[in-house]
Amino acid sequence: MPPPRLWGVVGATGTGKTELSLRLGEELASRGRPAEIINADAMQLYRGMDIGTAKLPPEQRRGIPHHLFDVLDVTDEAAVAWYQSQARDAIEAVFSRGADAILVGGSGLYVSSVVYDFRFPPHDDALRSRLEEDLAREGADALHARLRALDPDTAERVDPRNGRRIVRALEVLAQGERTHGATLPEAPVLWHPRTTLLGVHLDRAELVARLDRRVEQMWASGLLDEVRHLQGLGLADGPTASRAIGYAQAADQLDGRLTEAEAIAATQSLTRRYARRQVSWFRRYPEIAWYPPDTDPGALADSTA
Repeated sequence: MPPPRLWGVVGATGTGKTELSLRLGEELASRGRPAEIINADAMQLYRGMDIGTAKLPPEQRRGIPHHLFDVLDVTDEAAVAWYQSQARDAIEAVFSRGADAILVGGSGLYVSSVVYDFRFPPHDDALRSRLEEDLAREGADALHARLRALDPDTAERVDPRNGRRIVRALEVLAQGERTHGATLPEAPVLWHPRTTLLGVHLDRAELVARLDRRVEQMWASGLLDEVRHLQGLGLADGPTASRAIGYAQAADQLDGRLTEAEAIAATQSLTRRYARRQVSWFRRYPEIAWYPPDTDPGALADSTA
């Protein structure tokens, strides 16, 4: 039996990564190599964020162990350095059981922090505090413009509304470091030598239609009730969860700032934009091979034989 393998099933939201990962896990088990799934979706880390993240319910996981789902409260901050440690520990534990690990998700920096030899620049609490004061006083747009002037490549990939990410990028740059807050290392080296990266892709028009339908289904499935419940648990105070696409717009609807039609349309637009960024991110992985979501998992398993 060869040593365990780390699989990465990655790509844009809505492409069918979850289903393909389940079929891959079943295929590997049928060949005598059990597999376990590790979450690499930042928002699926949160308890109670189910409808808006398309989180797979436990009863639909086909008996495959899943890890790093529902491990944070909505008031907790999801930090990439924390996630890297948690995910690698989970993967090492899977390997110790003689199983393959399947890392599944579309949060590009989270995936990269695990599969590549990613080392995070140091923190400077005093500097960060000053930048956070600038953010409060000047706003995210002004700090994003500052970042663009210093590091256009990173600014292009950081969401202009994400003040926390902008502050972190500026903090790193101010220390004389090259930020990888939104980029891969120049010459990425795999953390685990037996790694296979599978990108799941759909035709752009098909993906857009699927994403728009998914957002409509989120509202039909009770996203407003989910958000209302999470608001009672402190969602508005969550530095990460409160900004999640769909949740922020649903909260605006509940608070009367948006109509339902406006909230759905805004979520659809942001989701499409996010999918484009995800595709751009994963396209730069040198080892990745791209497949449609209905690919025979036997062919995927054979590709590493």
